[in-house]
This record gives sequence, structure tokens and C-alpha cells, in this order.
Amino acid sequence: MDNEQLENEVTVDPSHELDLETVYSSIGAEAEMEALAIQSVLEANGIPTVLEGSSTLPNLPFSVKVPREHIETALQRIREAQAAGPSAAEEAELAGESQQPAN
Repeated sequence: MDNEQLENEVTVDPSHELDLETVYSSIGAEAEMEALAIQSVLEANGIPTVLEGSSTLPNLPFSVKVPREHIETALQRIREAQAAGPSAAEEAELAGESQQPAN
């Protein structure tokens, strides 16, 4: 390998901090919507996520995964969102709409 090829190679982070951990997994009629809601909560809190599942194959599970370094924070944010319930989500949505400039 010449120097140009070495410079073009991508370096890989071998640490296990970036390994993905499942924070949610479910099968059923509402699994996709719940997974998307959890993904939204986590990403709104700056936690990167990976959503696994297939809308075309509802018999397969949906899961949300986060890097291992974010697992504790992710689980805490999920618990907080569940404790706050749907009314908190509606309030947050209304607050976000009122902050958007009118067109």
C-alpha cells in the first residue's frame, strides 16, 4: 500500500463505548409508533439512535438502540417521558408551535 492509500483509509474506533445497546424492543400493532416516539425523545435530548424494524413486516420486532456510552441517560430520558405521559408531549408540541415564526 502506498501513502495515498493509507491516508484515504478510515480509522476505526475499537472502543466498546460505541457498541449499540437496546433500550426498547417490542412486537405488535403499536411497536413501530412507540419505537418512533422513543427515538424522537432520545434524539431531542442529543442521544444518537438506531431504529430497527420493518413496517412491511409487522411480525418482526421494532427496537431502538443507542451507543453504550449513552445507555444510562437514554433509559432515564425514557422513564421521564413515560412518567410525564401524553399530556406533556402535547404541551411540548404546542410550545414548539408557538415559538415558530408565522408565515
